[in-house]
Amino acid sequence: MQLPPRPEPLSPLSSPRPSIDANTALFLDFDGTLADLAPRPDAVHVPTSLIDTLLLLQQVLQGALAIVSGRPIAQLDALLAPLRAPAAGVHGVERRSADGYVWHLAAPSLDRVEATARALQAEVPALLIERKPGAVALHYRQAPELAQHCFDAMSAAVRESSGLTLLHGKMVLEVKPAIATKGHAIQAYLREPPFLGRRPLFAGDDVTDEAGFQAVQAEGGETIKVGEGETVASHRMADPGSLRHWLAECAARLAP
Repeated sequence: MQLPPRPEPLSPLSSPRPSIDANTALFLDFDGTLADLAPRPDAVHVPTSLIDTLLLLQQVLQGALAIVSGRPIAQLDALLAPLRAPAAGVHGVERRSADGYVWHLAAPSLDRVEATARALQAEVPALLIERKPGAVALHYRQAPELAQHCFDAMSAAVRESSGLTLLHGKMVLEVKPAIATKGHAIQAYLREPPFLGRRPLFAGDDVTDEAGFQAVQAEGGETIKVGEGETVASHRMADPGSLRHWLAECAARLAP
């Protein structure tokens, strides 16, 4: 398998590198972790070499690889085809186990939140709304000067609703059920084959991944923060290109 180009070296904070071995349960965020962030969610580019790497890792780990993302599962499947892996979408609102069964958490009403987001978009068409299964995301990457205004309005909508929480990610405000977290999704996987009994490793890039880092570290696993920012993760890699190259190296080393 041909490795992707070698990126910039890892920062000193990330040494020594974590390791993937035959007993690893591998959990990976998507946007900003596996794939570089794009101006719009539908503009993301997935290198063919990444899909080849994930297919090989899925094989050598005997299926113990899952994508844990804010995106819906259907989008992940389309972007990563022909890979079809266990996947937790919308921060765990939906979760597909290794046997193909899809679990859905009951979502409280998002009517007030969606109405608030659409009112903001009516004022500023550059804002982008994503209506996901059980969640609403408001992207302000094209209007960063409105970050505080959007945050205040969406926070008020959440306070006026029940059972919801607001996540403030990279140029995005996302409202989802409070009971859905990436940490809970990973914990559920670790109770099921083929993840059961394995040492977990989770890579993510955003504040929405911190719950996943905490869950994995509580299980004695390793965690990787991709990019800058405060984190509880035990390792850091500079950018998605660094992570992709490292994953390809690990896959090549483990391949029969």
